[in-house]
Formats: sequence, C-alpha cells, structure tokens
Amino acid sequence: MTAGRHFLQIPGPSNVPDRILRAMDYPTMDHRGPAFADVGRKALEGMKSIFKTESRVVIYPSSGTGAWEAALVNTLSPGDTVLMYETGHFATLWQKLALKLGLNPVFIDSDWRAGADAAKIEEHLRADKGHEIKAVCVVHNETSTGSVTDVAAVRRAMDAAGHPALLMVDTISSLASVDYRHDEWGVDVTVSGSQKGLMLPPGLSFNAVSAKAMKLSESAALKRSYWSWAEMAGPNDTGYFPYTPATNLLYGLNEAIDMLHEEGLDNVFARHKRHGAAARAAVEAWGLEVLCKKATDRSPVLTAVMMPEGHSADNFRAVTLRNYDMSLGNGLSKVADKVFRIGHLGDFNDLMLIGTLAGVEMGLRDAGVPHRAGGVQAAMDLLGQKFDSARAAA
Repeated sequence: MTAGRHFLQIPGPSNVPDRILRAMDYPTMDHRGPAFADVGRKALEGMKSIFKTESRVVIYPSSGTGAWEAALVNTLSPGDTVLMYETGHFATLWQKLALKLGLNPVFIDSDWRAGADAAKIEEHLRADKGHEIKAVCVVHNETSTGSVTDVAAVRRAMDAAGHPALLMVDTISSLASVDYRHDEWGVDVTVSGSQKGLMLPPGLSFNAVSAKAMKLSESAALKRSYWSWAEMAGPNDTGYFPYTPATNLLYGLNEAIDMLHEEGLDNVFARHKRHGAAARAAVEAWGLEVLCKKATDRSPVLTAVMMPEGHSADNFRAVTLRNYDMSLGNGLSKVADKVFRIGHLGDFNDLMLIGTLAGVEMGLRDAGVPHRAGGVQAAMDLLGQKFDSARAAA
C-alpha cells in the first residue's frame, strides 16, 4: 500500500473528477422508461456543442475502435479506396481495421514526427482523376507521437483538388482538449471516445455525422448491424437507443458536458496549450528531445519524449512507477522502449503538472538517464508568466 494518490499521467484514460464519479453513482434507471428520454436527449444534444456541429451525433457503448469501424462501415462499400496518413501507431491501427473490412487503404508514409501533410494529401487527390478515393482519414491528435494534424488545412487541400471524397477525422484523444470544429472544417465523420478530454472512464464512443455522410450511408454496402446509423436514428430522435445503452456513463457524460461549458471550451483549450508548452519547456531544459519535430504540430494533450541512445524508456517508466507511484505512457510499435509519454489532459491543473514533471525529473535521476536538472523550474517559470501578466495589468 502506497500513501497518497496514484499519478495517472498516461495520455488517456485520464483522471476522472469526483464530480463525474458522483454523477455516475446515481441508481441505474429503466432505459425504456419515460425519465430516460431526458438523459438521452441531453447527451445527444450536448455532444453536438462539443463537436461544434448541428448534425447528428451517434453514441455507442464501445471503445474508440468501435467508432472507427462505424465511420467506415456506414459510408463505404467492399473494395472502396480510402486515403489514410501514417501519423503514428493509431493511424496504423485504423488502416489495419480498414484492411480487415475489405477496403483498399492507400497509406501515406511518414516518420511519425509531425501531423499529416495536407500538401501530400492534395497531391494524391489530384492524381485520382477517376475519384476512386472515397474517403480521406486522418488522426487529429496522434496519441503515440504527440503530434496534431491541421484538419482545416486538410479540408482546404481537398477543396483545392476538387475531390468529392468524405473527410473522416479521429478525435479520440483531442476532443474537448484541442480546438475542433466539425461543421466549420467541413468534416463528414468525426470519431471520438469518452476516456480522454471528456474525463470519463472508457466505454463510450461517438460519431458526428454530416448530412452528406448520412445520405451516403443509405447506399453503402459494407455490412453493419450494431454500428448502423440507421438503426440508431429513430430511437435517438426521441432520446432512446435501439439496444441497452451505458446508462451510468451517460449520467457522467452529461456532467462532463456541463463542466466543460462552465469552464468554457476556449478556456479549456487555452489551459491545455499552456500545459503542453510548459511540459516541452521542461523537456528542453532536461536536454531531451520531443518526438514531434515540427513545433507547430506539437500536442497540447501529451508530450512524447525521446530517450538518449542506449537507455530504456520502459526501464525509466518502471523505476518512476516503483519510486513515485506515477504511470507514464509507453512507446508504441515503431518507438517501443525509445519514447515515454507524459499525459497532461482532461481534469488537470498547474499544480498537477508540476507534480508530474517533478516525478519525471526524479525518475530520470533514479534511472540513471543523462539529463540536466531544472526542467521543473523551467515549467514553473512558463506557467508563472500568466500571473506576471495579470499583476502587470492590475
């Protein structure tokens, strides 16, 4: 038994605040009864405000992987070509899922050190004179690498190419943490999950669906049942679901939506940006390297840190967990044991970040990883600028 709370500083699932835990603790209600309609409607309508859309939002009792599948099977037919961008491990998993469904994913390779390059997407679309590509799929925030894709730039590239493909975006680790605008950016299907910026446990996933995508779902020929938007649409219109929903998670979701609007989404996004900048200031002060090489693409949600040559990221993480009861994210597939990831998302404040970075700095020392001291101080100095500015203005 270790005294104090465990520091869960992986890039999701994130910490669940007490207020949401208390909401989930309400007795389970009859999901066919009249009172449930208020719960369902509030969740379905409330999520529109988080996606920034006027279109339909579908909620599944599943992980984000289910919402990936739902996006594809509701809009595409066997053998359809989809253009996907290899920004990291999770983009690769989405590509593998497309293969298993009988689609033809064209994968644009990358070095995992930036977001998707809109110019390369435009190049592929311009070359597709017969419009064989039916969808473009990108990950907004690639959790394995700490890189963000400029979705608005991808939409501009698609429009410049005059290509009619659907735009699908994975926001599993960015929604409610990084600015996102489903309607304004012309996204057709946005995929997300409950366990990161929405501050819930795993178990809910989402599709935000444009009118264009909804219309195409009527003729798409991939098989679906559980994931069918059409099956969801009728019951959802009255606040219900065609099968048993995750009732207590929906209680928590409604509380999370309230909390996000009480803080203000713009304030939420600004808070995450500050914490991302402070975490990177610490990494630079330690003399270590951030995995995402392109500065404008670095994530406000997590920071992926490269280990010095000859040192094990997994050993460092194990030492930190043992000595300080703090979990950090591991490197995945191509960067396994070469990278550790610091999560700074969701229900998270300045003091929690400084505690996290202190644990990292002590863990680096204990694991014998070459570094300079002073990372925590660098982060504190950056965070303090907010209050210096406020004092100067007073």
